[in-house]
Amino acid sequence: MTTITELGSSNVLRGALAGVAGTGVMTAFQKLVEMPITGRADSYAPADFATKVTGVNPSSAVGRKRLNYATHMGLGLIWGTAYGVAARRGMRGPRAVAAVFAVVYTGDVVLNTALGLYRPGTWTRKDWIVDVGDKIVQASATGAVFDKVLAPKGR
Repeated sequence: MTTITELGSSNVLRGALAGVAGTGVMTAFQKLVEMPITGRADSYAPADFATKVTGVNPSSAVGRKRLNYATHMGLGLIWGTAYGVAARRGMRGPRAVAAVFAVVYTGDVVLNTALGLYRPGTWTRKDWIVDVGDKIVQASATGAVFDKVLAPKGR
């Protein structure tokens, strides 16, 4: 069994930070580019996930929005941690982004479907494009932040 030390705790920490930054980039992209183009309203999928998994159910709209953003960033932390693990295994750049995207996105859809939160069989082409597109922005930004900003020099 691989331990956290063997995976390189500094890579995992840098990955987690990159994931939060990547989620910030995705959120800005959603608010400034994707949502004005598609006309899509805010999504509360992260809050719905947190409520389903933890039972936390805020009683106010403000509380729900806070839970949504906190969960959104927490899930981004997971994406980034996965990128840090891939980097420790020698993967970087587009190859690592693609591998992490494939694993984490598939897990996201499968888990949310199993929890009854997603019904991907009913999604339209636009729904798929928006979901995949936003998360590709997140994964790409995470990889860029890790590789260009947080990676140690010479690696």
